[in-house]
Amino acid sequence: MRGRAFRDWRGWPARVVGVWRRSLQFRTVVITVVLSALAVVATGAYMAVSIGNDLFQSRLQQVLVESKNAAGAAQTIFDSSDSAGEASTISLLNSAKSAIIASSSSRLIALYATPGQTTGGTTVLSFASPELATSGVITEELRDQVADDTEGTQYWQSVELSNENGGTDPGIIVGSPLTIPGAGAFELYIGYNLAEAEQTLVFVQQTLWLGGLALVALIGLVAWLIVRLVVQPIRMAAETSEKLAAGHLEVRIPERGEDVISTLARSFNGMADSMQSQITQLAELSQVQQRFVSDVSHELRTPLTTIRLAGDVLYDQRESFPPATGRTAELLHTQTERFELLLADLLEISRFDAGSAHLDTEPTNLVRLAEDAIDQMQSLAEAAGSDLRLVAPGGYFEAEVDGRRIRRIVRNLLGNAIEHGEGRPIVVSVDSDEQAVALSVRDYGSGMTPDDAERVFDRFWRADPSRKRTIGGTGLGLAISLEDATLHGGALEVWSRPGAGSCFRLTLPRVQSRSFTSSPLPLEPDDAFGEAPAVAELRPPHHDGTRNDRGAEHD
Repeated sequence: MRGRAFRDWRGWPARVVGVWRRSLQFRTVVITVVLSALAVVATGAYMAVSIGNDLFQSRLQQVLVESKNAAGAAQTIFDSSDSAGEASTISLLNSAKSAIIASSSSRLIALYATPGQTTGGTTVLSFASPELATSGVITEELRDQVADDTEGTQYWQSVELSNENGGTDPGIIVGSPLTIPGAGAFELYIGYNLAEAEQTLVFVQQTLWLGGLALVALIGLVAWLIVRLVVQPIRMAAETSEKLAAGHLEVRIPERGEDVISTLARSFNGMADSMQSQITQLAELSQVQQRFVSDVSHELRTPLTTIRLAGDVLYDQRESFPPATGRTAELLHTQTERFELLLADLLEISRFDAGSAHLDTEPTNLVRLAEDAIDQMQSLAEAAGSDLRLVAPGGYFEAEVDGRRIRRIVRNLLGNAIEHGEGRPIVVSVDSDEQAVALSVRDYGSGMTPDDAERVFDRFWRADPSRKRTIGGTGLGLAISLEDATLHGGALEVWSRPGAGSCFRLTLPRVQSRSFTSSPLPLEPDDAFGEAPAVAELRPPHHDGTRNDRGAEHD
């Protein structure tokens, strides 16, 4: 449980970052709260310092006035007395002390004779309240300032005064010079406890911080509500856009009011209406086109069969015709075959468009299927000067595929490689793993640019329209191959680089009800920047049923 809690705690920052990235409302509220908190802290700190200074200055002025009045009352008592002697002086001091207490709000009093003077034989006893008698409370610096004064100026300093609880309270000590006739110069010190002022300041500061915290929370709540009102239509627009992208063309954003959000909703709905209309028109045109291709293809089968039969008769008797007529019969036979192939491909494409294509799967060994396709295309490869080679490190496990469609894919890929291989070797690789089986056809021809590679599976598309096909073809082979691969739940991909050739990779699930996450073969070949491998580096197929690789034991 501890480990799980620790992992949950460690994952908390990542979850917060995820929410930050996904939620505009969360980001807006957090930024608003943080900025508001900074503003409240700055304002609160300034107000707390200002209030503290004002309280201190106000209390300082008050105690200075009280101290001045107390010192004046004491000096008046001393000046009005004509008696001499120690007893008279002590009585005079008690009277002055009572006057000081009556003139101020403090009972913390200290009276010290100024050092370095003679009293003319009269001894005056200094006294001090216990709180002020503590060493260090009245500093030597303050005493020196009071002792050196000749104009009756007041001097003060901030101190820490002991309290009844054994702690200390902030305080102020005010020093004033006094003169006692017959006794000499004295220093009067009155201490003032600022505990009440400090309590007031603490209460004000706590109120400020609690009010600031409540204000930040209120700002966060208001920001959350406002942002929710603003973001909700945007979120609804995003959800509606996703539904439109998924094909639900009838969804719309509710229109309420006349504000900018309603204007956005109306504009969005107008755009959606226009898109729906255009998509519907395009879909109808596509259906008309598909139906036209399908109908024309079916209607052409009967006259094409008649033409084919007549052409075969003429082709069989071409040797009895004059040379020009015989050549015409051969051309008619060749073009009829090509037209028949084109018609068959158009019919196949129409089945894919109509969604009527289906699989007839059976356990198939992809290596043997590749060997059969290589044997069928060998004569065309030799005529083009290319050497077909099979590399099969794996792939001997049987996979559930439609053999007819996969043979068609392999033949189309081989024909494309022979067409563009420029007489260089063509390598067919087969491999498999627990999830998938893959077949790739690698040629070392002229290659394609990235833009051409993106369109290579388009119908009737040619990278160089001026280039003539040397081995026939209808321009639909790769498009049909892609549809066949998709029908199997697989993928047909291409890698190509100008001057380095191309590599087409077919990946199929071994079991139709399962999917795969990766292909057993790389899409970009290892020799992507190199030359074609030597013949000795390749492992040709053995038609006697034996193999010289690690997959033979699975045959």
